Amino acid sequence: MSLRWAKLFLMPPTVAVLLGMLAAFSAAAQYPGTIDQKAKQAPVLRAVAVLEWTGPAGNPKFSRLIPVTVYDGDTLQDAGVYLARPQPLAVDGGTEYLLEKNGRHVGRFDIQGAGQVQGLWVGLGVWKPMPKPKLPPPEMAMNEFDDPGSDRPVLHRKVHQGEAPAGGSAGKTAPAAPAPPRDPDRPTLKKPADETASAEDADRPKLKKSSERKSAADVGYVESVSQLTDPGRPRLLRGLSDQNGPSLTPTLKGMPKDMEQMVAVSDAQNRPEHPWSFKWANPADEQKMKADMEDAARTALGLNAPPAPAATTKRKGAKAKATPPPAPPEPAPLEGEVLRVFQLAYGSGATLVLTAHTGGPVEQQKYVTIIGQPDLYGSLLVLFKSVTDSAHLDVTPRMRLIDAVDAMGDNRGELLFELHGVHERQFALYRVLRGSVERLFVTGGGDFGDSDGE
Repeated sequence: MSLRWAKLFLMPPTVAVLLGMLAAFSAAAQYPGTIDQKAKQAPVLRAVAVLEWTGPAGNPKFSRLIPVTVYDGDTLQDAGVYLARPQPLAVDGGTEYLLEKNGRHVGRFDIQGAGQVQGLWVGLGVWKPMPKPKLPPPEMAMNEFDDPGSDRPVLHRKVHQGEAPAGGSAGKTAPAAPAPPRDPDRPTLKKPADETASAEDADRPKLKKSSERKSAADVGYVESVSQLTDPGRPRLLRGLSDQNGPSLTPTLKGMPKDMEQMVAVSDAQNRPEHPWSFKWANPADEQKMKADMEDAARTALGLNAPPAPAATTKRKGAKAKATPPPAPPEPAPLEGEVLRVFQLAYGSGATLVLTAHTGGPVEQQKYVTIIGQPDLYGSLLVLFKSVTDSAHLDVTPRMRLIDAVDAMGDNRGELLFELHGVHERQFALYRVLRGSVERLFVTGGGDFGDSDGE
């Protein structure tokens, strides 16, 4: 026995036990244990983009997809430059986006290539309809069997040995029915005497269903990692490849007047729809809030009419005759007015967004964007207001609402705006929370769009 172990035996029992425990802990610390495979996986990415097109929805004449953000599980990244090799990840070929209108899925957009418009990457592809849901199998009609009052003929199944007859109890054997006498002149079908005759004829033509072909509804929209150029590159929602795609040259250029916009979301996780519509409990509240938002917009644009003159009293002889006040003038019209009402989280109240501008020549127009909510007393509480004119668009851009979108997959909607200047534009996400408006993200482009409004 070595001197080391001899000293250990000579120690008091308590000290020996403590030394043994320390040795066990030291050995356990050296063993790394099982490595969690989920910790090594890349985060699930969620991309938000804007689809722009001209022509009919679903079958556009020209289209392009502008990447806005990529949420990496922690931060909102600029999708226009995120993991660009050379094209950004958000416009990789084969990526599929779900097109949303007020939170409802209205179609898909499959990226088949990417190009650049004025130095910015855009996705090019095709607009496809949503897959049709599988119909449940038709239910068998329930017929009334053995109805004494019905003269409808029915077919009965033969009762086998050990089965309960109709109307009887299980476990009782039905008496065997006597076999009817055989008709010698009745033709019969006989099984071939040679069992090999039932085998398949090699020269007989056959129709076989391919075991490899699947319907589009049964195939998952996921591309194998081995088919990707870079196996370690993160992926968004992958669509089915289509070899008959459009040209990779951008076809939609500039800002045509008939161009329309829609939110597009790509996420590898399947998430249910989240409609953003708010339903008013009282139609009168809806009309009141609409009128208050329009009054706030007219005030911001300087369109309020001057106050009406007071009523006057004219005296003629001994009698006084009161002149009624003139009728108030009609409110000035709001050109291009768009009013949307959202419920940006489950159980939350109404959030109203109004955009409008004045009439007249373009170089003299003023633009306003207002975000408001009803307060506890049913009055309008203006949370955000942005006012600009055509001469200052590069300092304070015009804000155009695209839609509400869940940018981070947390079941809370953000407001996606286009910030439009004279020669450039950006996209920005705003969050409405606890009676305030916060700008969460704005795409790159320098100092343009830094104004947060009032």
